[in-house]
Amino acid sequence: MTESNAFGEWPLRRLMTEAVGSGHKSADDMTREQASEAFTRILAGEPAETTLGAFWLANRWKRNTPTELAAFTDVLRERVETATPECDPVDCGANYDGKHTSALLGVGAGLVAAAAGTPVVVHSGDRVPTQEADAYKHVLDELGVRTDLSPEESAAMTDEVGFGFYYQPRFAPAIDDLSDRRREMGVRTFVNTIETLANPANADVHLGSFYHLPFAKRIIDTFGKMDSQQVDRVIMFQGLEGYDDIRPGTTVVAEWDGAFTDYEIETAAYGMDFEREQLAVENVAADSATITEDVLAGERDDHFADAIALNAALRIYARDDADTIQSGLKMARDALASGEAAERLAELTQF
Repeated sequence: MTESNAFGEWPLRRLMTEAVGSGHKSADDMTREQASEAFTRILAGEPAETTLGAFWLANRWKRNTPTELAAFTDVLRERVETATPECDPVDCGANYDGKHTSALLGVGAGLVAAAAGTPVVVHSGDRVPTQEADAYKHVLDELGVRTDLSPEESAAMTDEVGFGFYYQPRFAPAIDDLSDRRREMGVRTFVNTIETLANPANADVHLGSFYHLPFAKRIIDTFGKMDSQQVDRVIMFQGLEGYDDIRPGTTVVAEWDGAFTDYEIETAAYGMDFEREQLAVENVAADSATITEDVLAGERDDHFADAIALNAALRIYARDDADTIQSGLKMARDALASGEAAERLAELTQF
């Protein structure tokens, strides 16, 4: 398709030539207006495949600024069908391309948090590039939970159970339509970042993960520059495989609630006194579902139970339902001991 002036003055080929395409050291950053126009063109399917691939790769080399990421996300949010639960949940923005090695603990952690009084929302697609690995949808499928939900059904699930799942093809079909192009890239693009910020439940609290602290700061700054949403609090931590499961050991946590702070926690002090290799499984979706069922039923109290409890504590703390991670951990363990978390799983499978 030939790029036109229908969207403005900055087709992707011009942006490549005059701004982002000169290499990771000499490339210029885009203005908000340029970034907005670029992503609008992409979602409209206008750029030729070669041009789009070059643009995505150039942005990966130069690294996107919070201004650019905020502009991309605002354009995305214009096309997201949101549905807001009444319960004001925590939005968990895990990488959509999933995990391939370690157990996915967020379903169990979310249900434990819900049982302790902290509603949680998660969202994912289905085999999203580049890893196309197991994500929230696949663990929920193994548990027998309905996942092909409209946003309104997802909001109802959240209010009824305290844990809700939003399915990307239903709330953001424009992003789902890019799957083939993203798959051909073979590397992550900025779409992998902004889809985790889609916030289909319009939550006031975002919980996410990072590999390195500067990325967490960039995401927090991105929220500050968005026009399409205004969150009250952001908690991010070093996640296992980049997912929203906290890694064992010394872990950095970044917080923002009007001011930015970061600190380290020793997860062994909260019961996670084991190595990350001990969280590895053979089949992420199937094994994670089994682990979730067993832990919530009280049939295992091993390192997986400790990891689920601590991840639930982070969700409770993120929503400010506990003053400290330690007090959130006590709430999580009480919810497990009472059997309430197992009841939430039963309600989820019956929804």
